[in-house]
Amino acid sequence: MDAAQVIDLGREALWVAVMVASPLLGVALAVGLVVGIFQAATSIQEMTLSFIPKLGVMIIALMLFGSWQIGIMVDFFRRIFERIPTLFM
Repeated sequence: MDAAQVIDLGREALWVAVMVASPLLGVALAVGLVVGIFQAATSIQEMTLSFIPKLGVMIIALMLFGSWQIGIMVDFFRRIFERIPTLFM
């Protein structure tokens, strides 16, 4: 296995990680921003107020995007396992 293959594999792994994590992180960011604006507008400074809405929306997002995320990861690992016989040639 030469350096180009290692770099390609690392780049692909990072891209898969970004694709799998981005829906949940994007939803958490959006909900956190909305709750932060709400807290600033109403002068409510409760730290735990943002936790429950984020948790609920992230569970919903995981139900919506979970099968897609697992499909992406299974496809990636399938490609990794297909490369194993060619690693030491």
